[in-house]
Amino acid sequence: MKYYLIAGEASGDLHGSNLIKELKKLDPAADFRSWGGDKMQQAGSVLVKHIKDLAFMGFSEVIKNLPTIFKNIKICKQDVLQYNPDVLILIDYPGFNLRIAKWAKQQGLKVIFYISPQIWAWKESRVHQIKKNVDKMLVILPFEKDFYKKHNYEVEYVGHPLVQVVEDFQSETSKPKSQTSNIIALLPGSRKQELNIKLPIMLEVAQHFPEYQFVIAKAPGVSEEFYNEIRHQTSHNVNNVTSVSGGTYQLLSDAKAALVTSGTATLETALFGVPQIVCYKGNSLSYQLAKRLIKVKYISLVNLIMNKEVVKELIQHDLTVENLKAELNSILNDTNRKEQIKKDYSQLKHILSDSGNASLNAAQIILNEICFSQKL
Repeated sequence: MKYYLIAGEASGDLHGSNLIKELKKLDPAADFRSWGGDKMQQAGSVLVKHIKDLAFMGFSEVIKNLPTIFKNIKICKQDVLQYNPDVLILIDYPGFNLRIAKWAKQQGLKVIFYISPQIWAWKESRVHQIKKNVDKMLVILPFEKDFYKKHNYEVEYVGHPLVQVVEDFQSETSKPKSQTSNIIALLPGSRKQELNIKLPIMLEVAQHFPEYQFVIAKAPGVSEEFYNEIRHQTSHNVNNVTSVSGGTYQLLSDAKAALVTSGTATLETALFGVPQIVCYKGNSLSYQLAKRLIKVKYISLVNLIMNKEVVKELIQHDLTVENLKAELNSILNDTNRKEQIKKDYSQLKHILSDSGNASLNAAQIILNEICFSQKL
């Protein structure tokens, strides 16, 4: 079988690579062509475009790069037609992939979407596009099945692929976490705009916990000089702060607590069992727009999946040094709070892993879909 995969971000590259590995086990003659990253290439796919040339984040950056984006869409369409795959697998990346899905459906191609766009949070109207243009949607968050069901669209819940990713890392890392760890992980995000707003607040907090070592997980593509500038602008000379590159999972393995920007990182932190505080702050205009558009109760995946406040979310005006200091003190020293978080994390992992290996589940469904359509 011939498989064409399109991912546009680092997380898509990771999940796409694991999907490729599972498809190869089920279909030894499988041939792969993709838009993705190093991981998908290493898993055995021919790479057409690298994610470093695709990830445009933020409204202004997207507008500025519209000619490039439209050129990429044209290149993609031509390449898909030339390759003529048995199935087109779209991995999240909605702005690009929903356009490709509409076109691919018109060409009579089999279209499978793996990892749903977060249309349940905003742009719910996109569900009509998905129903019309996607043959099968594979979702990784349990509540997404009910969301689509209310729109009369049956989807398959495969479990969350991060569970297996984290378990694989932990099995390869034999060193157990130290009970006397004094490390606080800082996961402030990957975009310079958010780093400028949130990281200084996190650094201000470090001075109040001199007995702990605060370690920043640096984002790829952001220079050391940029982080140093933020550290130098902090009003206090903070000596108990260091940083690491490319070692976020090892950092979470060693951490006693974490201050985390919203997003996938909140889920990764929970799967490592690290008590956390979710930190979000944007510029006033962006926040007011988001507040009007986003329809969910929580911003962290942990709380959304559990449908309750498992971890504290400090959002916008609530994200202050004093509030962050008080919450960090609580998750470090309040035994009852720590036990409750541990219990909730355990339940969260059970929910996400109840279906088994998500990548394998997705591979099996994709292969079944191809075989079924070829019999028709």
